Amino acid sequence: MKRNAAAVWEGGIKNGKGTISAESGLISGAPYSFGNRFEHRAGTSPEELLAAAHASCYSMALSLVLGESGLTAERIDTTATVTVEPDNGGFTITSVHLDVHARIPGADQEAFGAAADGAKVGCPVSKLFNADITLEARLES
Repeated sequence: MKRNAAAVWEGGIKNGKGTISAESGLISGAPYSFGNRFEHRAGTSPEELLAAAHASCYSMALSLVLGESGLTAERIDTTATVTVEPDNGGFTITSVHLDVHARIPGADQEAFGAAADGAKVGCPVSKLFNADITLEARLES
């Protein structure tokens, strides 16, 4: 399976602007810029897109691991927070924090914790990062 996305950039790093589009068409011409990325202006950023990819991939990986244990989640709610820090004149993604809340009928905390950890390791997007990935997982009743 292959998926693609495209980015166009025009101008210099601080005054330039770009757009991002994805093969599916769900993201089409989404704007991004230095201001979006580093100055909290409206628009997306590569890190926001990475966070969305990681949160969605992790949720699906957790569903898979739970299913292998005979459990089905009623709901998995995952937030991924990507941290970018300056380094040697550039920037590096230093960490990703996954915060997951899940309702899983019949699951106990031990089984849920093991599944949550397994999903963190098995998620294909987790495997992409050369960063510290932390997890806070809460089983809701």
